[in-house]
Amino acid sequence: MLAYILRRLMLVVPTLFGIMVVNFFIIQAAPGGPVEQMLAQIQGTAVSATERFSGSSSGGETVNRGSSDSSGTYRGARGMPRELIERIEKMYGFDKPMHERFFLMMGNYLTFDFGESFFRNKRVVDLVIEKMPVSISLGLWTTLLIYLVSIPLGIAKAVRDGSRFDVSTSTALIVLNAIPGFLFALLLVVLFAGGSYFKWFPLRGLVSDDWSTLGLIDKVLDYFWHMALPIGAMVIGGFATLTFLTKNSFLEEIHKQYVLTARAKGLVERRVLYGHVFRNAMLIVIAGFPAAFIGVLFTGSLLIEVIFSLDGIGLLGFEAALNRDYPIMFGTLFFFGLIGLVMGILGDLMYTFVDPRIDFEARG
Repeated sequence: MLAYILRRLMLVVPTLFGIMVVNFFIIQAAPGGPVEQMLAQIQGTAVSATERFSGSSSGGETVNRGSSDSSGTYRGARGMPRELIERIEKMYGFDKPMHERFFLMMGNYLTFDFGESFFRNKRVVDLVIEKMPVSISLGLWTTLLIYLVSIPLGIAKAVRDGSRFDVSTSTALIVLNAIPGFLFALLLVVLFAGGSYFKWFPLRGLVSDDWSTLGLIDKVLDYFWHMALPIGAMVIGGFATLTFLTKNSFLEEIHKQYVLTARAKGLVERRVLYGHVFRNAMLIVIAGFPAAFIGVLFTGSLLIEVIFSLDGIGLLGFEAALNRDYPIMFGTLFFFGLIGLVMGILGDLMYTFVDPRIDFEARG
C-alpha cells in the first residue's frame, strides 16, 4: 500500500501542473483582464457584474491582453497616454509574455508564495485564511449531517423496500431534490430569520459582534445559532442523492448469496445487516466522503454565503472572477486543486479502511 501511495503522490505534481496550464491560458484568453479593470476605474466606466455576463461594454477598442507590444490596445484605452498603460501593465506583470508570467507564477507557488491581490491590497494566503472558517463550517457540518441522515434513512428504505414508508419517503426526496438549496435558504429566511414570521435566528455573520466577550459554552451556542439556517438549507437540498445511493447499495448486497447463507445459519437480521451487509454496501458511500466534503466546501455554498451574508471562499472566488483578480483566482485554484488531489488519495485509503480486503497493489 505504501508503494501505491507514493505513486499517487508522485502523480499529484504533473496533474496539478496540467490543471494550472489549462486554466491559466483559458482565463488569460478571456476579455476584461486586470489592466482593463484598472482603466475602467480610472475613467469611471467600470461595468457591473450583469453587464459583464451579458457581454455588453461601454465601447472601446479590441483587447490585446498581456501584450508588451506598444501597439497593443485595451478596451477603454482610447485617448489614454501609452505611458500610463505601460505603467499599469508593469504593475500587474503584463509587461512580460504570457508563458513567462506562467512559469514565474508556478515558481512562486513552489515556495507557497501566492502573491498579493490586485484589488484588495492583501496577500492571497491571508485572504484565504480569513475566509476559510466560514467555508469549513459550511462544508464540514453539512457533509456530516448529510451522511448522518442519509445512511440510516437509506438503510431503512432498503429494509422496507416497496412499503408505504419507502414510497412516501422516495416521493418526498424526489421533491426535495428538485428544489435548489438556495430556495430552501430563502424559505428559511422568510420563516425564521425575520422575513415575515419569526425572528428566531440571525440573518448574517458567522458569530455575533460580542462573540469575543462570551464564555466558552456561549461561544459554541452562538456559533451554532448562526450556522443553523445556512447548514439546514444545504442539508435539506443535498441528502436525497446519498440516500438513494445508500438504499440501492444495500438492496444489491441484500440479495447476494452470502446474505442468504447467513440467514440460513440462523443469524438475527440485525447481525446480518450490520455484521455482513453494511461493510460491503457502505464501501462506495463512506469512501466518497472526502470528495463530497470537497464538493460542498468549494462549489456548493456560494448562493448560501450570499443569502446569509457569510464571507467565505465561495464569495471570494466569485468576486475574484468578476474583477479578474488573477492572484486570488490562480492561488485558490492551485491550493484547492492540491487539496482535491490529496483528498482523492484519502478516498482510496478509506476504501481499504472500510474493507481491508481491497488491495490496490494487487491490481492487474
